[in-house]
Amino acid sequence: MRILFLTHSFNSLTQRLYDELTHDGHDISVEFDINDRVTEEAVALWQPALVVAPFLKRRIPASVWQRYRCIVVHPGPAGDRGPSALDWAILEGATEWGVTAIEANGEFDAGPVWASRSFPMRPATKSSLYRREVTEAAVQALRLTLQRLAAGEQPQAQAALPASSPVQTRPLMRQADRAIDWAQDDTACVLRKLHAADGTPGVLDEVLGLPVYLHGAHLEGGARPPAATPGAVVAQRDGAILRATRDAAVWITHLRRADGSEPAFKLPAALVLGQRLAGVPESPLAPDAVVDTPTWREIRYEEAGQVGWLHFPFHNGAMGTTQCQALTAALRSAKARPTRVIVLAGGPDFWSNGIHLNLIEAHPQPADESWRNINAMNDLVLEILLTDRQLTVAALAGNAGAGGCFLALAADRVWARRGVLLNPHYKSMGNLYGSEYWTYLLPRRVAPEAARRLMDNRLPVNAVQAASLGLVDAALDGDPEAFAAAVASGAQALAADPGFEALLQAKVLGRAADEAAKPLAAWRAEELERMKLNFYGFDSSYHVARHAFVTKVPRSRTPLWLARHRTQKPRPR
Repeated sequence: MRILFLTHSFNSLTQRLYDELTHDGHDISVEFDINDRVTEEAVALWQPALVVAPFLKRRIPASVWQRYRCIVVHPGPAGDRGPSALDWAILEGATEWGVTAIEANGEFDAGPVWASRSFPMRPATKSSLYRREVTEAAVQALRLTLQRLAAGEQPQAQAALPASSPVQTRPLMRQADRAIDWAQDDTACVLRKLHAADGTPGVLDEVLGLPVYLHGAHLEGGARPPAATPGAVVAQRDGAILRATRDAAVWITHLRRADGSEPAFKLPAALVLGQRLAGVPESPLAPDAVVDTPTWREIRYEEAGQVGWLHFPFHNGAMGTTQCQALTAALRSAKARPTRVIVLAGGPDFWSNGIHLNLIEAHPQPADESWRNINAMNDLVLEILLTDRQLTVAALAGNAGAGGCFLALAADRVWARRGVLLNPHYKSMGNLYGSEYWTYLLPRRVAPEAARRLMDNRLPVNAVQAASLGLVDAALDGDPEAFAAAVASGAQALAADPGFEALLQAKVLGRAADEAAKPLAAWRAEELERMKLNFYGFDSSYHVARHAFVTKVPRSRTPLWLARHRTQKPRPR
């Protein structure tokens, strides 16, 4: 079937649906929802059998849904209506939620239902639920919709929904609905409010006299700070702040200024607050420190038998200069331990997305900070490559992009969870050349023509496809918990392999041979010469693209590698 995706952006859900339906054999083109005229032009060019809206912020124009069948992917169960579906579900403590494929009829979420899939809710942020449960349910619901369309079936009117799925319309959630009463709300309520606003729009509040939006909340399970006023900032760690609640405390990792001054995008809390934090005590926690209660830290190391696990769930997978340096130090420490395998576990939603564009954009000298950040990333990759006493495993439970992909390829084994998407290219960020030793790492795994396509097509690659190309070694089934168990089993088996010493020796000899043929320093120098042009040269496209990405400048057009209807002659319907 020829399908047009009409979407606000090529976000994680849209990428996953694009990938899954393309794999199923459907012919898909993408148009960003810019205005009605552009949408009308897109359907006229592509002449789709179906329009799918995975992620929209406004109605599909009547000129389109009245002429073409349009399916809206709604992040709520059958009968749920409104633009803040998942927000309300989290805030109200729903135990089960869902995704529904609805035929557009001009009224928000009110059209007939083609398919719906439910899932149990986790106590997690909106962003995490969206990337995991919502995305998986959306894939199932949309596939079922296409099957029913092919079979000639008809959708179910919402008026005919069973009593177990009552129609319920709820408004856009306002900041008044999200507001935290620090004196009255208990910690569970505070976390629900923060989780429901995670990503966008955040919770409007005031911290140390500065109006801000709060993002990135984590429970502190230790004893409540004595005599602390609810809402007070009582500690700081790794750029985050700890705020007392009436019965415990929560870590807030990121803030966004709400006072009209710049920078007005999301940044680590300590960076936004600056000197306002003077006198707030630091509460450092080493990666390998053992704690008995829930807390938050950016890097955590643990051991199980002869396997060391290095977790680094950086916010949105972004890795700034300081974070890269801290992770390099943690890895160096892990390498000194008497283990046989080190698992580089990343985070549950993102493994890594490379350099930290927000921190770079906020820096007074973005080019200089770009240079420092990419060199810190390279130092980390080098530390992995020079691991000579252990075998390393990159375990990708979440997506990876740009330099994060090549950071993973530095490991001896790369295992990815089915459903994970990799974006192993840089050019979407203003024709950035990239470093992280990719020119050395990629040819070790992928044939030249396949490598060229990966770097040029700017499209996601799923774990199964990546395994078939050799980009990763295995695509493992299961949800994140099952994936973690499979990685643990595989890592223990690798550590106990009778041929472990031979595997390690082969690795060391291979690295020596590669170094003799061409030193790693030479690969790095060649890449950085190209990166220097991106950062300091006359072509400012990287800086323009980074600024647009970080500040969320609305798209003025759809990139041509997605908008195939603008580069290919459509076939007759």
